[in-house]
Amino acid sequence: MNTARASSSSTTPPAKGARGAGTKGIPRARREEQILAAAMDEFGRHGHASASMAAIAGRVGVTKPMLYTYFGSKDGLYLACLEHVAPRLVTAIEEAMAGEQPAAETPHRVLSAVFGVLEGQRGAWFVLYDRTLRPGTDLHAAAHRHRRTIDDLAASGTADLLRGHGNEDPLDADALKHVWTGTVGALVGWWTSHPDQSAQDMAARCARLLTAIRG
Repeated sequence: MNTARASSSSTTPPAKGARGAGTKGIPRARREEQILAAAMDEFGRHGHASASMAAIAGRVGVTKPMLYTYFGSKDGLYLACLEHVAPRLVTAIEEAMAGEQPAAETPHRVLSAVFGVLEGQRGAWFVLYDRTLRPGTDLHAAAHRHRRTIDDLAASGTADLLRGHGNEDPLDADALKHVWTGTVGALVGWWTSHPDQSAQDMAARCARLLTAIRG
């Protein structure tokens, strides 16, 4: 999917010697969760290039050096965010596409799964689809690898959908994949600008929209 905001597996190892208790009596694991949540929102809003480590630290109530102690660098923190959300999205999409349900129901199942993963951390989508990442960098390669996995799932799903209507044209399938991926990104963007809407609200809304589109 190639989109940007209009508005788990392994994570990057912490700096050497950083293991142990967290700050101010907060367990390290809990502090890392707080940092990741704040970083996910900051990277999602501003992109890696413009995200502020000071702003992330301020949201959590720690110092900038503490962020570097935990994650090594700004890149390390971004990668930790990426590796936190991308595998969860992939797994949720795979599960939504699995089973013997009719292919016509797959789009709604996938959208519901995406919204479920992003509930409470909508900016995470724009960490994965960050256009500020410079091509040729490790960050760009890591994000591209996860996006490619999701694109492959989208390609498989749209091809199956067309095949169910007797359409085997590979160009039709490729065109529909681009329509689909753009639609998912646009819906997440819309959802982000409507914070009062829950994942369940969005799933219900998309069910209505898909029904209307099908006629």
